[in-house]
Amino acid sequence: MSYERQDRGDLDAYTRYLANMDAAMRQKVAMTAAHLPCQGRVADMGMGSGSGSHALAALYPRLEVIGVDVNPTMVEVARGQYQLPNLSFRVGDIARICFEPNSLDGIVNSSVLHHVTSYNGYLYDKAAEALEAQVEQLAPGGCLIVRDFLAPPPGRVELRIPQGLKELWNQFSSQFRALRPEDERGFSFEDLGLDPRGWWRLGVEQRLAVEFVLRKDYTQDWAQEIQEEYTYFTQEQFEAHFARLGLRVLVSTPLHNPWIVENRFEGQFEFYSEAGTRLDFPPTNYLIVGEKVAKGQGVGFRATHAPGRSGFLSLSSYRHRVTQKTYDLVCRPNPTVDVLPYLVTEAGNLSVLVRHSYPRPILTLLQDSLDGFRPCPYVVEPLTAVQGQDPVAETVESLLVRRAGVHPEKIRSLWWAGGHYPSPGGIREEVLSCFAELDQDFEVDGSLRALDAHQLLRSAQVHGLADHRLEMLIFELMRHLKIDPGPWLGDQLKSQPQRLPPKESVWEFDSQRMFLPGQESAGFLDILARHFVELDAQVREGGRTYLEAVIPRQLSSLTLAVLPMVPTAQGWWVALDLEDLPAAQAFSGNSRQWIAPAWRLPKGVGGQAEARDWVGQSMSFEYGLEVEDWAPLGGPYFPTPGLTPELVYPLAARVRPGQQTSLHFFPLEQLMQRWESVQNGHLRCLLLRAWLAHRQVLA
Repeated sequence: MSYERQDRGDLDAYTRYLANMDAAMRQKVAMTAAHLPCQGRVADMGMGSGSGSHALAALYPRLEVIGVDVNPTMVEVARGQYQLPNLSFRVGDIARICFEPNSLDGIVNSSVLHHVTSYNGYLYDKAAEALEAQVEQLAPGGCLIVRDFLAPPPGRVELRIPQGLKELWNQFSSQFRALRPEDERGFSFEDLGLDPRGWWRLGVEQRLAVEFVLRKDYTQDWAQEIQEEYTYFTQEQFEAHFARLGLRVLVSTPLHNPWIVENRFEGQFEFYSEAGTRLDFPPTNYLIVGEKVAKGQGVGFRATHAPGRSGFLSLSSYRHRVTQKTYDLVCRPNPTVDVLPYLVTEAGNLSVLVRHSYPRPILTLLQDSLDGFRPCPYVVEPLTAVQGQDPVAETVESLLVRRAGVHPEKIRSLWWAGGHYPSPGGIREEVLSCFAELDQDFEVDGSLRALDAHQLLRSAQVHGLADHRLEMLIFELMRHLKIDPGPWLGDQLKSQPQRLPPKESVWEFDSQRMFLPGQESAGFLDILARHFVELDAQVREGGRTYLEAVIPRQLSSLTLAVLPMVPTAQGWWVALDLEDLPAAQAFSGNSRQWIAPAWRLPKGVGGQAEARDWVGQSMSFEYGLEVEDWAPLGGPYFPTPGLTPELVYPLAARVRPGQQTSLHFFPLEQLMQRWESVQNGHLRCLLLRAWLAHRQVLA
């Protein structure tokens, strides 16, 4: 791959450009970052003002960006306002053919497809027709990205609103779908009276309730907004349309913009089921990304039972010397090495080579999530080497030659970082980190994709990347190269008035071995054997793969990992637990390890609010800590998708200081100086995200 000097000049200019972008635009760009190529041809469909097209072109100077809009005036305004060598604008109907077939490497639709349905008789099929036309213009391997509103599943809810919104509700319910003839506008609802606070209770179809709460704050543009119907497809319908069109779904996740939730949802309405259960707030947006594959290639998997087991995975039990508690541990053979090839341009910008759309069918075994996040069996992840009899460096070099087409002379250097345990509570696996610096003139092989490291890191913060091992590799690489990772895009805890810091604990501890071989299983984990059959767009069967997967027997595959935090005048402090884990003892000989509190959720705990309540009670019972505020630390992640469908939700919890607890407090900045020595994978991820989100000194 040949690189020319970036238009931004250098990394500092790149960072300044990002800082000048508003937060909403940074999030929109970051959501697509794990799937847009660094070079090629991308269309921004329905580009509106052109600011989004300009942002993409400025961040990716080797990417040709074409903004498309049906309004000639908007196109002319955009041409006058935004000029870059790799940016152009054209008039076009995004629901029709605008480019030659197979000519685009990426297509972005940001909050635009609902216009196609609204201004075409509110016909949802028009969105499907638009997607079909866009896929025809997309080249194989190219990605189609939709960020828009999401329709909820069918069903009625009870909507509760303050009396101050009653007039607006009546207006909305009589005018909805305002482009229809007057006698066809609006809808009926059931008046359920007032609740004890005096809020108005309404029985209504859930889709209509969502339509209201998403637009209730746009009263200045009400005449325009009431013409539009925001929602059209449910998540299942989006995914089905993508699969039918020959797209592998890489991301499918509802989004909850933290600012909107805090300022426009909380305290302003509530949803209840017909049974009276409080429901989570609806998503503010939705993101789906699909990759176009050649005809006949797979777009999904179906799992079927497989008789017997191969013995690839084995289940061992360990007994704690003191408590006599038995722990299950699934063991995999051979060490694992995560490999990250990278290139630093003359301007100092960082590109990494990753596996894109790599099949991980075990993820389809995950049945639930807390926020509608859907496990997609094709992922973005680092290269992975399984070490056999050869020395580890030769194993990595062989991988680069075989999988990436890298000639050995193009490898400038190989260097190593410490290992970590991705999910040490249940899996005996240690992952080593290897970095391969490549020559500037390296040509990317078709099986890999070169992506911008900064944008990938941010993508994990906004639900665009679910592989935290790739995220940690990039973060470690930036620390090694002394490159600033840039601004945090996700949610963060609110600071409080100055507080005295907790009493600092001592990091060092004595080594100990607390586990002996157990005699029988604790009944916590199970190993499943499954055949995974790949299906194409016509649901025809393709290749069949046999895999073994790890799942809990009684609990769900959802984990909440929590980093308790306390704000002080000198910065944030965090609380850690010191625990004995059999996986740590198996590799290092020492069972002791610093960890973040984490819990597998019971089956049946559904929704974010219910899960946080459950974990909050567990925090109080087990550690004596009361939580004052929660914030998600980026999107959920899969710690080891080749072995288990476990999905981890990382949370920051601001706890009240001065409470008696068995946890140990440390300054966050001090822990980040030791980050490379942290071996617990969950704690590593939480620390890096908490530091990125809260690294400013509190005033």
